[in-house]
Amino acid sequence: MVSGGVADKPRPRALETTCDTGTRMQTTKPAWWKHEDWLAVWLAAFILALVLVGLRPEMPVLKWTGAADLAAVVNGKNLWAAALLGLGLLVMSIPGALWLGVRLRGYVTGFAGVFALALVAQWIAGNASVSYWGVEYVIFALVLGLFLSNVLGVPGWMKEAVRTEYYIKTGLVLMGATILFGELMQAGVLGMLQAVLVVSVIWYFGYWLARRLRLDEEFSVMLTTAVAICGVSAAIAACGAIQGDKRKLSYVASVVLIVAVPMMILQPWIVKKFGIPDVVGGAWLGGTLDTSGSVVAAGALISEQAMKIGTIVKFSQNVLIGFAAFLLSVWWTMKKSEERMERPGVGVIWERFPKFVLGFMVASLVFSALLPQELVKETKGVISGLRTAWFAMAFVSIGLETKFTDLWSMENGRPFVAFVGAQFANIIWTLLLAYLIFGGMLFPAPQF
Repeated sequence: MVSGGVADKPRPRALETTCDTGTRMQTTKPAWWKHEDWLAVWLAAFILALVLVGLRPEMPVLKWTGAADLAAVVNGKNLWAAALLGLGLLVMSIPGALWLGVRLRGYVTGFAGVFALALVAQWIAGNASVSYWGVEYVIFALVLGLFLSNVLGVPGWMKEAVRTEYYIKTGLVLMGATILFGELMQAGVLGMLQAVLVVSVIWYFGYWLARRLRLDEEFSVMLTTAVAICGVSAAIAACGAIQGDKRKLSYVASVVLIVAVPMMILQPWIVKKFGIPDVVGGAWLGGTLDTSGSVVAAGALISEQAMKIGTIVKFSQNVLIGFAAFLLSVWWTMKKSEERMERPGVGVIWERFPKFVLGFMVASLVFSALLPQELVKETKGVISGLRTAWFAMAFVSIGLETKFTDLWSMENGRPFVAFVGAQFANIIWTLLLAYLIFGGMLFPAPQF
């Protein structure tokens, strides 16, 4: 039988336990350009090219406050925009999916289901009250996938489209186009200085602590990167860079968002209770809270000045994602090569290096230096929306592949202790830096 032009004979399914660029084992080695990393790069490059030449889909409205706004979200026009977006992503992703060995009919039907769940997750997170608490679409996408996987069971027609790595890597390359080198300088020299000092010190401390608690290297890297840089986005990049386990990534995402809620309440209270200057308090929030939404919400509880400073510092840390992913990729590749008794030469590094990281860096370079800034600003919103769509589908897929017991019993609670311990050190160290850098001790305090 033939389905959609593709023979319905059994195909070797990929091993999907990691974000590894080389985990999809096949009986014959595919051409280099059919490697999953490259397929994600080609897909993202094609999407960016279409956006640049003017083909920019209308993004569905997903933010709402009350019943009146909800009506605008679920009306026919908005649902049609969502359907067209999903159809466009499906059509563009089919060539790469076929090269990865999917059955076309199963992929088409399954993609519709995964995309619908991802859309619902973004819609829930788009509520003003939910957004205020800094709970992002990632957690809802994960929960929906987990619920279906553990309670109802994943239907067979959906399984072919559960392609976490393909979706994540495509979204990461698109993310590169939204993180610009020029904005690195706009974030402010002081914000960048604090970000570098926070990331370097906390990353090494967090990694040391995680290893002392007997966590494996993958878990240690993902947890520590999430604490030191910027939460879920950094954890996603780290997972791809070190070829990490997706179940561990889902655990890290959950812990990041759970811990952020009490922090965004307690830290503004501490700032007011102990008379910490607003500018210092804002810098403290920006360097410790792991989601941009929680930084804005917590800063608003203090003052407009605190919110602005916090946003600048958080953005300064966000722009380090690409550099961190690149350095992690090189370090991890050389480390694993040495463990396999291989000589970590240029050829070995290139073979094992996750190519989507290069796509990320090239996209950032092109949009930073080679394109007119008016065009970059004009397309940033659409590209960000497309990136979010791919990430949401990736986290739905993680949930569909994960059992609750995998998360609850993981490492007997040691990852949570490691995360909280690293975050506590982050809180103390960042407060000290905020006083030194933004409090007028080493430099004039910035005025807003």
